[in-house]
Amino acid sequence: MGKPTGFMEISRQDRRYKLVADRVQHYREFTIPLSAEELGKQGARCMDCGIPYCHNGCPINNIIPDWNDLVYQGNWEEAIEVLHSTNNFPEFTGRICPAPCEAACTLNLTDEPVTIKSIECAIVDKAWEMGWIQPQIAKHKTGKTVAVVGSGPAGLATAQQLARAGHQVVVFEKSDRIGGLLRYGIPDFKMEKHHIDRRIAQMQAEGVVFRPNWHIGKDILAQQLLSDFDAVVLAGGSEKPRDLTVTGREFDGVHFAMEFLPLQNKRVAGDTIPEDVSLSATGKHVIVIGGGDTGSDCIGTSRRHGAASITQLEIMPKPPEKENKALTWPNWPNKLRTSSSHEEGCERMWSVDTVSLDGEEGRVT
Repeated sequence: MGKPTGFMEISRQDRRYKLVADRVQHYREFTIPLSAEELGKQGARCMDCGIPYCHNGCPINNIIPDWNDLVYQGNWEEAIEVLHSTNNFPEFTGRICPAPCEAACTLNLTDEPVTIKSIECAIVDKAWEMGWIQPQIAKHKTGKTVAVVGSGPAGLATAQQLARAGHQVVVFEKSDRIGGLLRYGIPDFKMEKHHIDRRIAQMQAEGVVFRPNWHIGKDILAQQLLSDFDAVVLAGGSEKPRDLTVTGREFDGVHFAMEFLPLQNKRVAGDTIPEDVSLSATGKHVIVIGGGDTGSDCIGTSRRHGAASITQLEIMPKPPEKENKALTWPNWPNKLRTSSSHEEGCERMWSVDTVSLDGEEGRVT
C-alpha cells in the first residue's frame, strides 16, 4: 500500500491558490493543481495502516488507501473505478468537502496528513479528461418508476443509482436549474457549475429525466406523485435558515445568506437580476454574522463585489491554532481555520453575541 517508507522520505505537498489580487477579479476557480508526478509522490506517502482511520473520517467511507496506492502506481483508470464505487460525484467533494479524512489520517498526528482531497479531485478530473467516465446504462429495466424530490447531491446520487439499477427515475426541482445548493449555494469560485452540467448530461444518457421549475405541493400535489410513481424519494434538504430574533432584524439591508449568494450565482450563469430584488455589496460596509463556511462564502462574494469593508462576527471564542492530538485525533478537531475567502481580506471578531441592530428610517446602519 503506497511506498512503505514514503511518509518518511516525501514531505506533504498540497494544491496552491492563485494570488489574491488576481482571483478576486473573477468568479472562477483559482486552485493550482499538482502535477501527475507530484500526486504520485503524495499517494506514496499513504501508509499501510492496520486500521485506516480515514475510512471513518470520510462521511461516505471512501476507500482512500486503495486509490492513493493506484495513483502512486500510475493506474489512474482503476483509481477512478475505486473512487466511484463509494462516491458518485468526486468532483464535487474534491472541491468543497472540508476533508475530515485528512484530520483522521495517521500522519496528521505529526500535522502532515496525506493530501487526500487533492488526490481525489485529480483522479476524477483526469478521468473526465481521458474520457473514462461514460454513462452506465442499465442492461435490464425493472418497469418501476421513482420520483426524486430535490436535485441536490443526495437527490442526484439517489437518482443515478436507481437509474443504473434499471428503474425509470424523474427528478423534480423547484428552482430553474438542477443542482440544489451545489448550483445556488456554493459560489462559482469554489466550484464552477459546468461540473454539475456534465453530470446531468451523463445521467440523462442513463435515462434520468429532470424537471426543474416543479415545486411539489404547489405545481403538483404530493398525492399525485404517490399515484403516478411506484416510489417517492424526498431529498429536499434543509433550506429554512436560523433567524436572528433581535431588535432591528426587520430593517432593510439585513439578509439571509441564501438571499445573497444565489443571486451572484445567477449572474455568473448569465441571468439578469431585476433591480428590485438585486443585492450587491459594492462600496458597502458588510457585517457577516456567523463564522462558518456559509459566512466565508459571503465574505468571498462581498470581496469580489468590491465591498468597502468586511467584518465577520463569531459567537464562539477564538479556537486554538493547533489542537491537542491526544484528545482529538482521529476525530474532527476544534481549531482555527482560515479559508481562502478570509485570506482575501476581512476582520474576524470572536465571542460576539449580536443583541440588536441599529438603523435609521427603516434601514440598518
